[in-house]
Amino acid sequence: MFGIQGRLTLLFVVIVTLVLGISGTYAQYSLGHELEVSSQRLRQGVLTRLQTSLPSALWDLDKAKVDNIVAAEMLPPELVSIRVYDTSVGLFSGKLRNDNGTVTSIENDAAVGGSPVVADLAYRDSGAAGASLKPVVVGRVVVNFSRAQIDATLAAEVRRKVTEVLLLDLILVAALALSLRIVFDPLKRLRDGLFDLATRGSDEVEELPDSRHDELGEVIRGFNAIQRKVKSNIQRIREAEDEARKSAQTTAKALDDLRRTQESLLQAERLASLGGLVAGVAHEINTPVGIALTSASVLMEATEKVHQSVEDGNIKKSDIMRYLETAAESTRLIMNNAYRAAHLIHSFKQIAVDQVSEARRRFELRDYINEVVSSLQPKLKKTHITVSIACPPDIMLDSYPGALAQVITNLTLNCVEHAFDAGDEGRITIGVAQQADWIEMQVVDNGKGIPPDMLDKVFDPFVTTRRGQGGTGLGLNIVFNLIAKQFGGTITVSSILGQGASFVLRMPCVTPVDDPAALQPDARLHT
Repeated sequence: MFGIQGRLTLLFVVIVTLVLGISGTYAQYSLGHELEVSSQRLRQGVLTRLQTSLPSALWDLDKAKVDNIVAAEMLPPELVSIRVYDTSVGLFSGKLRNDNGTVTSIENDAAVGGSPVVADLAYRDSGAAGASLKPVVVGRVVVNFSRAQIDATLAAEVRRKVTEVLLLDLILVAALALSLRIVFDPLKRLRDGLFDLATRGSDEVEELPDSRHDELGEVIRGFNAIQRKVKSNIQRIREAEDEARKSAQTTAKALDDLRRTQESLLQAERLASLGGLVAGVAHEINTPVGIALTSASVLMEATEKVHQSVEDGNIKKSDIMRYLETAAESTRLIMNNAYRAAHLIHSFKQIAVDQVSEARRRFELRDYINEVVSSLQPKLKKTHITVSIACPPDIMLDSYPGALAQVITNLTLNCVEHAFDAGDEGRITIGVAQQADWIEMQVVDNGKGIPPDMLDKVFDPFVTTRRGQGGTGLGLNIVFNLIAKQFGGTITVSSILGQGASFVLRMPCVTPVDDPAALQPDARLHT
């Protein structure tokens, strides 16, 4: 005779097995029906496309076109072969799928496995004045389909369901055996322990009836005793929870205010960077545009003089030669300065568009770094600092150029602002090396270096050595967030006081595609 544990185990196993069996049978039936419907749609679609595209090619006896059409239709693995017959030639073209999955041409009309489907190929030509002629049967097509995929899928589903039922039964038996053993063995000890624990204090509480005189009655009396104790504890816990909830709401509000403040500061830092870029480029463009305008004015004045001399009829060869010299020099100045202005505008346009958008695209790294550094020239030309770029050509990134431009800009300007004093001569080197699917970028300066007590905090927000002098302490924090969260890379810093600092960035050539909802606000804000 089974005990309670055995009967419960058997009952649960039978119920679970029956439920899973019924569910698996229905799922198997539904899957088979779906596969059959899908196979039927595939057959109908293949035949319809072949009947539409093959007749004209077969009418023109264009074997290459027929081969291409047949090869294109052989892509689904359910197709075993497609044979196209001409009414006069016989087997015109055909493709056969081998056992290893490759597709080869059929040279002879040999037997082919699978279920064949035959369809006539009717060609309809248009007569004069657009009148439709009677369709002419120019051939037929025989398509052999295989049920191997359907049978394999159904067999795999059966094996999976059987395995699932057996595993669940085993897990259920083990879980029930363990849980029931845990419950029945310590039940008596639990009763005594609860009673002793509860009798340490008493309160007037509503209790359950305890008229039973068996083991369950003793358990009820122990439960009533513990209930008195728990009820008072619950009251105290609720009061503490109310206080904790109020504190949590206050803390959450303060954290939300802090986050909004931080986002506002980050947005202001980004807009300030872009505003500085606009102002610098505008100032830089002013010089070549002014020179071009002056040269155009000189050329216009010389042209008017020559024109007046021609009208007066006293033009001289010396006048023409002088005019040609003036025109040549003016056009040279106009072209050189217009090219310089166009180059500045192109660099600014690309960098500015990338800075305000989150567009992802492929770009060549060395050219892009050159464009970013060119956009910083209005800032760099006021210093004695040179920026050199050591990047191999043809390194392509599939990433976010706007975010990368901000990283390079922040690191370069950080070196300009912090590594050198005003009037110091210095050098900043941007070096890039490709390592398989990753790139390593180093931004190195030969400036003052970073103090040891600041080295571990350079990427923390609001940490700056120029407080009150325009420094916000957000530049390197923005760099860290972009590299870690948006590019999926790492950034490290090393420095020896008096010998400069080195920032090493490692990031994949193809930035991983993450869930946009997982992107942190500060990373979205600065791309």
